[in-house]
Amino acid sequence: MSQAAAQRRSEPAPIEVRRADLPLSCPRPEDALWNMHPRVYLPIEDEPTRESVCPYCGARYRLVD
Repeated sequence: MSQAAAQRRSEPAPIEVRRADLPLSCPRPEDALWNMHPRVYLPIEDEPTRESVCPYCGARYRLVD
C-alpha cells in the first residue's frame, strides 16, 4: 500500500454540519474549551467543495445540506 493510500485510510471522516449550524467555528460551541485552540470561523459556504479544514487542529468539516 502506498503512503498516500495509508494516510487517506487513517484520516477521520469529515464532521458533517448543516446550514442551521452556521456560522461554522472550530472548536464548535458544544465542545469543551478548556484544552482547545482559539475559536476560528471557517467559511465553508464559500468553498466549492463545501468542505473546510481548521488551520489549528486539522478537523475537517463538510456542509451536507
